[in-house]
Formats: sequence, structure tokens, C-alpha cells
Amino acid sequence: MADAEVEKGTGWSVSSLEGLGEGYGFRKIRKDMGIEAFGANAIVMPAGYDTGIHYHDTQEELYIVFAGDFEITLDGETRRLGPGGMAWVDAPVHRSLKNVGDGDGTYICIGAKDGYVGRDGRKPEE
Repeated sequence: MADAEVEKGTGWSVSSLEGLGEGYGFRKIRKDMGIEAFGANAIVMPAGYDTGIHYHDTQEELYIVFAGDFEITLDGETRRLGPGGMAWVDAPVHRSLKNVGDGDGTYICIGAKDGYVGRDGRKPEE
């Protein structure tokens, strides 16, 4: 895999899913784009592929389906997620994802711990 194609400025970065890699597996959004406050990866999976079960000690995760159709199993309960579908999962919940579509599927996983910062957006002074 070639180096990620990421445009970076002071305090920002821009890329695309394709710019972060090719083929199946992880696209390291956090690492390649310079994110420090939370984890973020895109995962590209072939039809029929299952991630296997895992859980975390402290990190919550948000899964967002980018393309394809997935089943997510959460402590033994299965739900279907299509493009735009999402699931929040607390750290100790056992989870797995399976691409149940006919083609490749992609989801984005965002993980963090220690809580929400709150609304701190402001308009710049003119």
C-alpha cells in the first residue's frame, strides 16, 4: 500500500477513503490524518467476512456504515445496518460485524473514552 494521500494544514487535514489506502482491511483515519482526541478507522470487508467477537476495557465505539450491508451482533443480539446505519457500543459489550451484502462493504469506527466535551463552538470575531 502506498503512503496515505492526505492534505495537511495547521490544525486540519483532508483526504478520502481511497486516499487512505486500498484493498481490504483497516484504513487508519486517526493516524494518517493526525487526529489526537479520538480513534477513527475505516474497515473495508469482502462479502461474507466476519470480524469475530471483541470488546474493550474503557473505549466506547460508534460504528457507521459507509457502504454495503452489515449485521452487527451486540451481546448476542443481531441488527442489520445499511448505508448510513449506525450503532453505539459501550466498552464491555461483546460485538462483531459481518458483511452480509453481495459486494464489498465499508464501515467507519470511531472510538473514545472520558466523555463529551460539550458545545464549545464559537464564531470568530470580525
